[in-house]
Amino acid sequence: MPRETREHPYAPFVHRVRKPAQYLGGEAGEERKRWDGASCRICLAFPDLYEVGMSHLGFKILYGIVNRQPDLLAERAFAPWQDMEEELRSRGEKLRSLETWHALDEFDLVGFSLQFELTYTNVLLMLDLGGVPLRSAERGEDHPLVIAGGPVATHAEPLAPFIDAFLIGDGEERTVEMMRLWSELRARGVPRAERLSRLATLEGLYVPALYATAEDPETGLHVVDRPLAADAPLPVRRTFVADLDAHPFPADGPVAATETVFDRVSVEIARGCTEGCRFCQAGMIYRPVRERAPESILSTVEEAVLGGGYDEASFTSLSTADYSAISPLVREAMGRLEGRNVALSVSSLRAYGLGEDVLDEMKKMRATGLTFAPEAGTQRMRDVVNKNVTEAQLMETTERVFSRGWTRMKLYFMIGLPTEEDGDVRGIVHTGARALDVGRRIQGNKTPRVTVSVSTHVPKPHTPFQWCAMDDHDTIVHKQELLREEARKTGVKLRMHDSRGSWLEGVIARGDRRLADVVEAAYRGGARFDSWEERLRLDVWERAFEAIGIDPAPFLRTIPLTARLPWDHVDVGLEQGFLAREYRKALRNRLSPPCGKAVGMLVHHTNVADAEAETRRLVCYDCGVACDLSAMREGRLSKLRGLGAEVAPARVAPRVTSPEERRPQHRVDQGPAVRVRLGFTRVGRVAFQSHLDMVRLLPRVFRKAGLPLYYSQGFNPKPVMTFGPSLPVGVASLCEYLDLKLRADELGDVDAAELVHRLDRAAFEGVRFVGARVLGPRDPSLSKVIDERVYVAGLARDELADLGVADVAGLAAAVASRRGGDLSVRRDVKGIGKTVDVGRYLLDVRAGEGDALLRRAGIAGALVPLTLHLRHTQTGTARASEAIEALLGADVSARLVRVAVYGSPGRRRAQPLELERLREGPPEPAADAVATP
Repeated sequence: MPRETREHPYAPFVHRVRKPAQYLGGEAGEERKRWDGASCRICLAFPDLYEVGMSHLGFKILYGIVNRQPDLLAERAFAPWQDMEEELRSRGEKLRSLETWHALDEFDLVGFSLQFELTYTNVLLMLDLGGVPLRSAERGEDHPLVIAGGPVATHAEPLAPFIDAFLIGDGEERTVEMMRLWSELRARGVPRAERLSRLATLEGLYVPALYATAEDPETGLHVVDRPLAADAPLPVRRTFVADLDAHPFPADGPVAATETVFDRVSVEIARGCTEGCRFCQAGMIYRPVRERAPESILSTVEEAVLGGGYDEASFTSLSTADYSAISPLVREAMGRLEGRNVALSVSSLRAYGLGEDVLDEMKKMRATGLTFAPEAGTQRMRDVVNKNVTEAQLMETTERVFSRGWTRMKLYFMIGLPTEEDGDVRGIVHTGARALDVGRRIQGNKTPRVTVSVSTHVPKPHTPFQWCAMDDHDTIVHKQELLREEARKTGVKLRMHDSRGSWLEGVIARGDRRLADVVEAAYRGGARFDSWEERLRLDVWERAFEAIGIDPAPFLRTIPLTARLPWDHVDVGLEQGFLAREYRKALRNRLSPPCGKAVGMLVHHTNVADAEAETRRLVCYDCGVACDLSAMREGRLSKLRGLGAEVAPARVAPRVTSPEERRPQHRVDQGPAVRVRLGFTRVGRVAFQSHLDMVRLLPRVFRKAGLPLYYSQGFNPKPVMTFGPSLPVGVASLCEYLDLKLRADELGDVDAAELVHRLDRAAFEGVRFVGARVLGPRDPSLSKVIDERVYVAGLARDELADLGVADVAGLAAAVASRRGGDLSVRRDVKGIGKTVDVGRYLLDVRAGEGDALLRRAGIAGALVPLTLHLRHTQTGTARASEAIEALLGADVSARLVRVAVYGSPGRRRAQPLELERLREGPPEPAADAVATP
């Protein structure tokens, strides 16, 4: 839906901040619905940066589910970095959604995704900047309902006074039901307090204001003691989706405007885990394992790759290798993606039992290494944490990996586990060293690399270790030094996390409602992005604990099994006593078998014949979830049959590849190539994306348009592209050029108009293709064609007035008076300064010309146009902003658009595409482009 024609509220200042595109939206796949056409509107708020939140699968699932409802609307917001926070506060501006730019306090609901305890201060930051009172008790009848879900919602008492309602469990069904109930009650004029009481009757909804707390005499911790309303349940039972296929994983959705943590299409293939690791909260609260149907997974991957133009896809779950039909699924997926230059990765692999057939398929993927998580360095400790893997199995997997040509392996471990001794800690490096020895035996001394990554264990609620003490700082430092000592004796690469953040994570995770005052005090003191090591300020938190008068130490001590816990009011589906039984077994170094597997079976069967011949009974972990094991067995058979895995594929012994064969990858014959020069515009929000973002995003447009891209050689092939002069972030352009290499045999005869039409249909907002031309073998590259760039700058009238410039005539006079003098300015690049002689590059300057071109680029306001002609050389040039500073003697805010590029100055040579009409600008852009910054 086109947006109304108006300028983005952030337009005057967003170019000043890091990665401005993350605050503007407008991505391909964005859902922009009519604000007034929705009965209920929710802002999905992720309390971390855009680059983190846009990679989160649950966020994408809810965005798709809500927006598929014709009467509901979901938009997005992310936590702003410090520079953006400062800009918003200095201007009295609010945090707004990406889609329609509404402030958070204009929504009916604001829903936070709680993935990590150290994002609590970011929750307060987003509420504060969004205009929403921090505490639930301070909100009036018209304020949004503030909800929170995700794994941390199961133990979030320190956040309880700030949240109106927590959604415990799966959110697919309950979110829509909750939105409709809230809007219906509000439309009927039901008071807010009564609306909250009604919400509490929905399964999985915990409304903290409806419960009283009391001190537990055994520990001094505060626990939820009793409900204050008759309809408020105690305990609050999680909501649960039994059939994931009833809520298909979204194949569409916003394609990130900037690079993200996981810059690919990821598809959740299962939820839950069979392993029962005693430290893992997710493995406990997401029981039982539920798998998506293979065809649903495959069609989602295909649609997402085609619709989003991705070149990488990923299967993901808590334990992806445990998917019932993982081997035939990977094989089928790779078959469907063949010929599209799309890499497929499989995340969350176990450190044992990874089938050779799976590895053979994964060998074809574009990856240099694999990651596994043994978790502990000795067999005793692996038994303590219930990691069902032996040293022999780990080394067998290592041999399979390195023998198939992989050169890197990463192993994840933890220190600080219950009953851990110094020998167990040293065993972490020893395990990595033995894996490295296997790699060297197979590949030689110089090729393989093993990285041992070690984090600090935090005993989490709803796990068997929830009663354990957490190692103090001195103990962790001692264990880290042991690891360094051992690593120095080997070729293993050691990585360790800062334990300070783990200490704070532990306190907050096991904290009670009293910590809310500490969280707010820390936020008021400047705590932000506490999960980022460079931003964590423990001094602020220590002052907050002292100011509120709370000692954090008791939250990390051993808790008696008989004591009540601050999270006992949440029922995650486990039977009473199960976690305590597992805790006692851990203290006796005893294993529990993986649930849902036959005794002694470490991998799922990969074909129907073997699965039907399996007579051993499946193991029930007896956790209280009460799985139907017969249905589980039949479901696995059904998946294998659906993928045509009747019998096992013929085994071929893997051939060990040499380093010469692995680097670089075998050259692929792509046939003859042809270069096509494309002309396009960059206006609106896309002007705030970096050149590297465009290098990443444009190939997605080309893949969506079905162009036969010509790729570079090597292990990680990329489309062969050559760009014209790059644009600074925030500068729009009506004349961008790109040389693209295509496979001539597949391209066939080129119809320029049809090619432009195909590209335009695939392009994202703000990019419009305006011309194409096939280049001959003698046509020079763009770098040898372009010698002159022309910009129009829109200068703010109020800033010009401060310089004594009243109108166009005054601007022309001011420019003329300085042009004959010294036009040197200082340029700082990463702290290094240099002097730029702008006069050397300035060809012409004209005041008052170019107003129409500014409007074509979507730039509006009280602006005076100034046109600049700048020489572009192989050795350097001046920026348009530097020319303005030199000509006016001051740093004046300017809205810039590049309107033309030409050949050698002094003779009117054609533009690179010979599209003379670009001097006057392309056709009028769409309304939504005009409306953007």
